[in-house]
Amino acid sequence: MVQIELIPDFSHCIETVARKEYENLVRGYLQDGKTDSDFEDKVELLRSFLESADFRKLRKQSEEYLLKGQNIKFILYREGGKAKHKMLRS
Repeated sequence: MVQIELIPDFSHCIETVARKEYENLVRGYLQDGKTDSDFEDKVELLRSFLESADFRKLRKQSEEYLLKGQNIKFILYREGGKAKHKMLRS
């Protein structure tokens, strides 16, 4: 199962981090033709997440923990054919 880890901070919200990861995957493919075995799944997972996530809600949730000094990471995965995520804090 393909999973993607995204780590927002005060400089980059979850939406920005997801967009940059998507762009990096696509750029790497276009420039070098490099892909790993899960490349298409990762690109599709990120695209689905970017199209369906409620980023206003996710920013609010993650900023709440960041302000308390906790680190946040989002794990993206696919379940039942849909992009899902979970937020982990430490």
